[in-house]
Amino acid sequence: MEKLLCFLVLTSLSHAFGQTDMSMKAFVFPKESDNSYVTLKARLTKPLKAFTVCLHFYTELSSTRGYSIFSYATKRQSNEILIFWSKDIGYSFTVGGSEILFEVPEVTVAPVHICTSWESASGIVEFWVNGKPRVRKSLKRGYTVGEYASIILGQEQDSFGGSFETQQSLVGDIGNVNMWDFVLSPDEISTVYLGGPFSPNVLDWGALKYEVQGEVFIKPQLWS
Repeated sequence: MEKLLCFLVLTSLSHAFGQTDMSMKAFVFPKESDNSYVTLKARLTKPLKAFTVCLHFYTELSSTRGYSIFSYATKRQSNEILIFWSKDIGYSFTVGGSEILFEVPEVTVAPVHICTSWESASGIVEFWVNGKPRVRKSLKRGYTVGEYASIILGQEQDSFGGSFETQQSLVGDIGNVNMWDFVLSPDEISTVYLGGPFSPNVLDWGALKYEVQGEVFIKPQLWS
């Protein structure tokens, strides 16, 4: 019995905090909730002066309501980094609590790949959808993103690690979530979009540390 209990404890800890290769897998959020989400453990040792986030997601919500795609909160700012879908508008991108919008003229139900980058020196934001760039915009020039972060998939954080709302939750699949502490070049973003190797150094889907809460499942990806 003692050996069994020890095995169960070690298995639980490995699942919650261990490093997992999530290649060709996705987190599935099958229904609305305010208590189902995934916490990602980042490899950060200093504040961010620049970053790039890339990921795939798949949902039917886009014509129905808004939802959170990627939520990075610090104790100073709950919307330190936020990628959010706003119904009838498109993508909302936030750094340090300030928001800019990237409009989407037509909504289709299909897997989507996005990459977004920001740098403090210029404030320039790039937003790529399915390998195609939108017009560059500027946001929070001179700002520094805090490194002690709570990174959540499936919910938007209105406070550090919590204050979730059902009507902001993601219903669908999300995967290939990678993050770098620098701005990827257009060629590098094209490489990532086409599935080529380009090692991320903040969040690495191929060596992911995560913790699941609530009704979230790991399934094979539905995109190539």
